[in-house]
Amino acid sequence: MSLSQLYLYAIVVLLVYATLWFILALLLKRNDIADVAWGLGFIVMVIVGLVFCGLNPTALALSALVIIWGVRLSTHIALRMQETQEDFRYAQWRKEWGKSFYWRTYVQVFLLQGIILLIVAAPVFIAFANGKELHSEVSIIGIVIWLIGFVVQSIADAQLAKFKKQKRPGEIMDKGLWKYSRHPNYFGEIVMWWGLFLVVLPLQYGWVGVISPLTITYLLNYVSGVPMLEKRFDKNENYQRYKAQTSRLIPLMKKKVYE
Repeated sequence: MSLSQLYLYAIVVLLVYATLWFILALLLKRNDIADVAWGLGFIVMVIVGLVFCGLNPTALALSALVIIWGVRLSTHIALRMQETQEDFRYAQWRKEWGKSFYWRTYVQVFLLQGIILLIVAAPVFIAFANGKELHSEVSIIGIVIWLIGFVVQSIADAQLAKFKKQKRPGEIMDKGLWKYSRHPNYFGEIVMWWGLFLVVLPLQYGWVGVISPLTITYLLNYVSGVPMLEKRFDKNENYQRYKAQTSRLIPLMKKKVYE
């Protein structure tokens, strides 16, 4: 099956997927359920590839990595949601959107997430449509890079979760990996997708997969990740001191060079 045909099937499946999660969000009255849907959505894309293309060595390796990441991330977010109210970003949109809340939720949260997911999942589709034996050194390096990113994100999430259970009012997380980066979990995420791109790079049209890590890097660094979270702490003096002496994203890199 061609890459374009696989994308067409994926679009149909994602439209249904996004609609079902939108309905669930209305029932739960929590739009941040979209964060759980994010990781699981990639697993659905793996299933689409498996159904319409079958497995090959590259697709098998990449699918395993995506499933491990998707299950861990969505489980982590779901457990966190049980102990908190709706994420402040979604709660703010709920207030701002007013009477247009329902259609904007469907379009700007769930459908938009589906579109982004299709773009970021490019390595998945390339692996299923054009996969072959996994013997390229570049692919092996990609898997190693993915593992590094996965470990960093997992440790960072665990450290932050532990901190939130024990923190005092106004206290800032600046220990562990968070001592070297203000957003080590995002850094790990970005590293993982660059790794997955390298896994499929030796394949036909593998170079197209670069759109995946480029999109994730841009979104987390400049749109929905770092900027939205840090805006919340604009008036927090402790965070501003932490911000002044800690790298924005890449651990150990000097802030004056990076920003």
